[in-house]
Amino acid sequence: MNILGGRFFNLNWLKKDPKAKARANALPRPQAIDFTPLKETRFVVMDLETTGLNIHKDQVIAVGSVVIENNEIQLNQSFERTIYRTLNKVDDTVLIHGISPEEIASGEPATDVLAEFMKYSGECVFLAYHAPFDQGMLSRALKRDMGLPLKHVFIDVADIAAALFPGVNLGRSMQNAGLDDWVEHFGLNVSNRHNASADALATAEIMLILLREAEKQAIDTLAQLAEKVKGYKRLRVMKR
Repeated sequence: MNILGGRFFNLNWLKKDPKAKARANALPRPQAIDFTPLKETRFVVMDLETTGLNIHKDQVIAVGSVVIENNEIQLNQSFERTIYRTLNKVDDTVLIHGISPEEIASGEPATDVLAEFMKYSGECVFLAYHAPFDQGMLSRALKRDMGLPLKHVFIDVADIAAALFPGVNLGRSMQNAGLDDWVEHFGLNVSNRHNASADALATAEIMLILLREAEKQAIDTLAQLAEKVKGYKRLRVMKR
C-alpha cells in the first residue's frame, strides 16, 4: 500500500502492467471550481449505460460524451465506446439501453476505453443529468478496472436547471424531474433516448440554454455557478 495525495490505494497493478502505469501518468488534472469564466471552461457532458442501477454492483458498458467549449457543442469532439464485459445474465436493462449481449461481447477492454475517455476529457468539469449516478459509476469503474481515483468535479445539470429556473412548472417536483421533462419544457427534438451519446447530446443542448440563462443572471464563472447551485440545494433542504 502507498500514500498518494493523502489517500491509500493499492498500486501493485502498476508493477504488473507497465502499460497501465504509463496511462496513469498521462491522466489529466481536474479543472478547479474557481474564477475560470464559463466561456473558457471545458465542459465534458457525459452519459453512461450500465448493467443496472446499483452503483456498488453493476458495471459500465457504454460511454457517450460531447464537449462544450466557448458556449458551443463541439460535435467534432464527441466520444462513444462500448465496453467488453462478461455478463452472467441478461436482464430487463437491455430493453432500456438497447445494447445487445453480442455488442457487449465485441466491445473494447474497459482499461482501454476508460484511459482513452479520461485522456479525451482532459482538464474539464464533468456534467451529467442526475450526475451522482454517473460520477459513482465512473469512479467505481476507474478504481476497479484501473486502480485509479476519480478526482474530477461533477456538476449536476438537473441542479443547475432547477437553480436557474426555480419557478418552472414541470408537472412534478424539481427533484423528481427527469431529462425528458426539461427536453419537453425547452421544446428540444431528441431521438434515440437511453443511448449514451444521444442522452449526452440532449443534456448538452439543455446546458447551452442554461449557460445563456446564467449569462442573463450575471453568472460568469465556475465559482459563481457552483455557488448558485449550492444556494438552491440549501433552500431545498430548508423546505423539507
